[in-house]
Amino acid sequence: MVHRNNTLLHGGDYNPDQWLAYPEILSDDLKYMKQTRANAFSVGIFAWAALEPREGEFTFGWLDKILDDIYGIGGRVILATPSGARPAWLSQKYPEVNRTDHRRQKMLHGGRHNHCFSSPVYREKVGIINRKLAERYKDHPALFMWHISNEYSGECHCLLCQDNFRRWLREKYGTIDALNAAYWAAFWSHTFNDFDQLESPTDIGEGWIHGLNLDWKRFVTHQTLDFYRHEIKDIRVITPDVPVTNNFMADFPNVAPFTGFDYAPFAREIDVVSWDAYPPWHNDYESTAHLASKLAFLNDYFRALKDAPFYILESTPSMVNWQPVNRAKRPGMHKLSTVACLAHGADAIMYFQWRKSRGSTEKLHGAVIDHDNSPDNRVFCDVAEVGQMLENLSEIADSRTHAQVAVLFDTESHWALDNAEGFSRQSKKYSQTVHTHHKAFWQANVPVDVITPDKCADLTRYKIVVVPMLYLMREKTMRQLQTFTQNGGTLVMTYISALADENDLMYLDEGAPILRDTFGIRITETDTLYPSQRNGVCYNGKEYEALDYCAIIQPTNDANVEILSTYTSDFYANSPAITVRYTDAANKKGAAYFIAARTGEDFLQDFYNQLIKENQITQPSIQTPPGVSVQTRHGNNATYHFVMNYTEEAQIITLANKMPDLISGIELNEGEIKLQPYDVMVLSNR
Repeated sequence: MVHRNNTLLHGGDYNPDQWLAYPEILSDDLKYMKQTRANAFSVGIFAWAALEPREGEFTFGWLDKILDDIYGIGGRVILATPSGARPAWLSQKYPEVNRTDHRRQKMLHGGRHNHCFSSPVYREKVGIINRKLAERYKDHPALFMWHISNEYSGECHCLLCQDNFRRWLREKYGTIDALNAAYWAAFWSHTFNDFDQLESPTDIGEGWIHGLNLDWKRFVTHQTLDFYRHEIKDIRVITPDVPVTNNFMADFPNVAPFTGFDYAPFAREIDVVSWDAYPPWHNDYESTAHLASKLAFLNDYFRALKDAPFYILESTPSMVNWQPVNRAKRPGMHKLSTVACLAHGADAIMYFQWRKSRGSTEKLHGAVIDHDNSPDNRVFCDVAEVGQMLENLSEIADSRTHAQVAVLFDTESHWALDNAEGFSRQSKKYSQTVHTHHKAFWQANVPVDVITPDKCADLTRYKIVVVPMLYLMREKTMRQLQTFTQNGGTLVMTYISALADENDLMYLDEGAPILRDTFGIRITETDTLYPSQRNGVCYNGKEYEALDYCAIIQPTNDANVEILSTYTSDFYANSPAITVRYTDAANKKGAAYFIAARTGEDFLQDFYNQLIKENQITQPSIQTPPGVSVQTRHGNNATYHFVMNYTEEAQIITLANKMPDLISGIELNEGEIKLQPYDVMVLSNR
């Protein structure tokens, strides 16, 4: 299903089931929705106990009224399936639905996502409630989209899941000999005679076979996706024209999408990618601009999963309740953080939550409506301002990002490298490294797609592809990257790449074919530095620091390989640190750069700025100082430039031509424009 939205969504998670005893509160909600220009609400996410208080007893009257009321004010409903948290009667009568943890201990009722995806009973009960919802609301005019469960996560190690895991392994490998070969099972006499001997990895049993650990994570992805397919089975039949979404998650400190399972195959089966964005603004360990670059990276990842606008299905208009320190957004930050997501492709800004809970674990989590129930609250006023801004920007809905640069991120490689016992436990930092390479382009106002390996089948739209630390690399991916350079593209790869295959078995002889055939090098060693140690690399007459990792490489006899940089010290001083091999050396086309050392951001900025110029990468004609970002989206009749000041000081930008600001409605002349701290503009160039 191709989903198109003709406006920007604004609203959030609405939990009227918590307030059914307070009709005056529900009445106020409708009034406040109109004041904030909220037009979409996720409803029923954790409402199973209110929908089915006892087994087989369904109470939909309250939900009927909520959908009618929201539609009455011109709103839309993203209706949720309630499988994320089940009612107590279900756990009491059917204890098999409770998860078993990795130590094989059955868990008690409580929390959320504490259920077994394999449980036939749980699947049956989820199927019943989902079918009831679809049948009842299939023709309701408020129904806009399905919100399938909530933030899928976790894993179960019960006997049912063990059986399913073994079945999955049988289907994958066919024979136990093939599995033993893939797992290098002769190590420590871990050879298996039968699939029934296999168990999920655990610290009370087998946890040392890296191929098994990797397969378990793949199985968790398979199992979660299989449960999702079960959830939507009847929904697809009953409401075939209503799109579905699920809210994905991200880890801001490590700058990574949630890695409990792999989102790439999941994204192929939903209609709209949504994610929950909670950057910890105003912290004491990074600048606002650096945190903004993390948000940009994650937005670019989620957008590229389907190469289409995405939804922010959860964010906070103020603060959260689960950070080590929960700071309030400073004045102007809510507007800036909203535009930061729109700039990278968001078509919806939704909040968790619409109204603060009165009790339990999320009673202090930020919301549009605070406990004071006042529209004069600063946060409420910020949300109302953003609602007005989104109405002013409605024409940008469904506009697209045209990236000429891609940076590769792979969840499976992340798993494998984290599991690898080598290098340094503290400094592997796979996701942070990928982000650092992405940040160099973000600072240059160059749009980037953060792609997954399945996107490598067609790289023709890109001029530059960057592959940092792709430890686990399939031969298929190697061939696709090689084809990219043969077609004239510029490829950049780094240390700790292409060391292992898809089974986490190391490449033998001269290493992975891509090293020899595409880069014209072989890696002989990788030196791991202590945190205080440094080496240096000389590049273009300037010396840069090398830290953490220095791969020692040897060029092959390929005449097309050039040494661009050498190390400055240690036993490998004067040996190559950066090389390039051209597919077409005469015309300097099809460049494959290998960066053997981890460097600071200063080198990456200089290096990628040079590649941006050489590859004639499009940049907006707006001059910006550091800390001010410009991102671009393209509509049918206009190009939109999102200008964002991520500093705590006023900044000057320079426009090359006259453009209107869609937020203020003011026509801006060419020349210098002053931006206040946290200030934003959306400029239209028709």
